[in-house]
Amino acid sequence: VHRRRHSPTMNFRTVALLVAASSRSTVCGFSPAASSSIAAARFGVHNINNFTVRNMSAASSEPRKAGVSSPTDIKEFVSSAGSSLLVVDVRHPDASVEPGDAKSLAVAGFPDKDSNFRPNAINLPWSRESNSMEVPEVDKDTPIITHCGGGGRGQKAKDYLESVGFTKVLNGGGPKETECWAEYGDK
Repeated sequence: VHRRRHSPTMNFRTVALLVAASSRSTVCGFSPAASSSIAAARFGVHNINNFTVRNMSAASSEPRKAGVSSPTDIKEFVSSAGSSLLVVDVRHPDASVEPGDAKSLAVAGFPDKDSNFRPNAINLPWSRESNSMEVPEVDKDTPIITHCGGGGRGQKAKDYLESVGFTKVLNGGGPKETECWAEYGDK
């Protein structure tokens, strides 16, 4: 049996399906039995214990964080931006600085130009200490989507970039916002 290992292209829904294989509740719209069957069939996973996963589907009772753009707005933005789109990943590579980033990084890794993974994206971590970040070296009218894990720091980064003169910036949330992430996560 070929078992697929975690890869940087594995999306949040896939991870939720894997975890749901041992869950007692519906996750991402799939029942535990269906999740278990899908996970086992696709990835050879038969048991994942001791995890709690909140429903990440659109039907989740947990609302988007303030400022996160809608999937429709993101889709239109990405389409109009074309190849000039820049995705700014503001997550921090050091889990001791931002412990919450470890979860989203397990689902969606940092941009990697060498392997062409997320070719339109760069990592410019948001600093909570200075309430700032490095500014991307692009024209001020470059279309930019900021994101972190779920949108909090993505919004701070969006506000900051606009305060220094960038004119086309959206907060895309992050991998936790699966419908939003689906529109730009591979860029």
